[in-house]
Amino acid sequence: MRRQTLNLLALLLALVIAFPGAAAAAEVFQVRSGTLLQVGDGNRSYPVELACMELAPGQESEAISWLRQALPRRTKVNLRPMGQRDGTLLARVSLLAGGDDIADGLIGAGLARPEACP
Repeated sequence: MRRQTLNLLALLLALVIAFPGAAAAAEVFQVRSGTLLQVGDGNRSYPVELACMELAPGQESEAISWLRQALPRRTKVNLRPMGQRDGTLLARVSLLAGGDDIADGLIGAGLARPEACP
């Protein structure tokens, strides 16, 4: 698992260096928590934690419901890597169609608060 995470980070870093304005496209497989998504890019699947936000206290179940409505299975998203936390990729996640940032949506719905980006 650690090797897979390192390979993923290396790939995303290469994309950021080669195409600074580009983001890595993926699709959502599952909402695992109010801040954690399971995404894939065709032949692999990995967890991605939403960056630059923190869930408001007591809002976990509401955030999960909001995310499941906003990100149905197989929704295409862009990932903008922001680092990692405990071996999990931290990224800004936005809808491929429309470009809406998911963290901003949770913040706007009152389910999360902004947090400084790494």
